[in-house]
Amino acid sequence: MIELKNLRKSYTMNGVRKIVARNINFTFPTGESVALIGGNGAGKSTMLRMIAGAVSPDSGKIRSTGTISWPVGFAGSFHPDLTGAQNVRFVARVYGIDSDEMVEFAHSFSELGSHFYLPTRSYSSGMRSRLAFAMSMAASFDTYLIDEITAVGDTSFRAKSEAILTERLSSAGAIIVSHGMHELRRLCTSGVVLDDGRFFYYKRVARAIEHYEHLMTGNLPPWMKPN
Repeated sequence: MIELKNLRKSYTMNGVRKIVARNINFTFPTGESVALIGGNGAGKSTMLRMIAGAVSPDSGKIRSTGTISWPVGFAGSFHPDLTGAQNVRFVARVYGIDSDEMVEFAHSFSELGSHFYLPTRSYSSGMRSRLAFAMSMAASFDTYLIDEITAVGDTSFRAKSEAILTERLSSAGAIIVSHGMHELRRLCTSGVVLDDGRFFYYKRVARAIEHYEHLMTGNLPPWMKPN
């Protein structure tokens, strides 16, 4: 269970105030894969990082039961002077996971070869993303936070990534951010549209996608408009 209670969050960029959450009260369905949809700059990634505990809300609380992943595939936290293997081993120790097993899995799945043993500052963005996804899939969580991750790599790697993600989600929940509507239809049951700091929840992901597509055209029918 993940509950947002009176959640508020905003930030200022280039002199413009952006509101991510306007006093949101919402409980994500337990064990369900929920699409988190919104336009560019709506605050989807910030919302994921708040749920993960990496970003603090301005006010309100986030309550949870069970284990929650870091944002799957998030590659921004690697120590640049450590090798891929050393970064994976460090995360394994933080989360109490067998470090040898996690390193072995990440090495094999990421397909980085000898680069796995080089400092991550030498990696391309794609290589960091592959390592981050492999590291995320090496750990088991009750809820996975996923941000555009299956777009990483070539066609073969994307297919492999989606296959293992689907396997993980057969016994866990998820909150998934993606601009790929076909991907969301495949992976998610329900959906939340984040617009102007408000949540619009739909039990069927197709309905959430419909809301989003209307939102992008600026032509919302009456049933989609906020009260």
